Amino acid sequence: MSVFEQMPFGSTEFAENPEPRCPCLLLLDTSHSMSGSPIAQLNQGIQAFKDELATDALAMKRVEIAVVTFGPVATLNDFQTPDHFYPTELITSGDTPLGEAIETGLNLLRQRKDAYKANAISYYRPWVFLITDGAPTDDWRRAAELVKEGEKNGAFSFFPIAVKGADVSVLKQLSVREPIRLDGLKFRELFSWLSSSLSRVSQSQMGTKVALPPPSGWAEV
Repeated sequence: MSVFEQMPFGSTEFAENPEPRCPCLLLLDTSHSMSGSPIAQLNQGIQAFKDELATDALAMKRVEIAVVTFGPVATLNDFQTPDHFYPTELITSGDTPLGEAIETGLNLLRQRKDAYKANAISYYRPWVFLITDGAPTDDWRRAAELVKEGEKNGAFSFFPIAVKGADVSVLKQLSVREPIRLDGLKFRELFSWLSSSLSRVSQSQMGTKVALPPPSGWAEV
């Protein structure tokens, strides 16, 4: 009997790689205000993120990355391990539908977790990283409710990153965590920290707390 006969279509990736998964959802602002150097630095940071994860054999099997951009909202990458993650060059356009982006991303994450469960794949608590430099141009209150509910239930950890120009007061209302202000355009340093942190998590025992490196080198003090 073939693998396709034994298992539902689409589950072959889990048969080939049954390792626990460490999902990371990136919600990236690609509105007009990110034009020029900000979007260029963000693109470089994401490429470095993939490259650094590629140096960790276990993280390559366990970490999964998904990318949702907003300006307008688009799912660029569904959850994929780094060896199958090929960053799409980000371009800027439109406004800042942050609320829609969060809802879209969390729905994508929910679907991925359902796939894990259907295939008996264990997973670490997902990370959701929101990076924005502006103010929402849509209604974000429903998204804020979903974030707080998800945090309360342990469904994910949500991290808001404020690039210069971001409406920090809104980000504070969105998240249970204090927004972290990016120092200038240090996206490469941010994603280097993220890859290092995810590597630590992916090497840990399920359910244990992991000491993460401080966000020094990329966060404003």
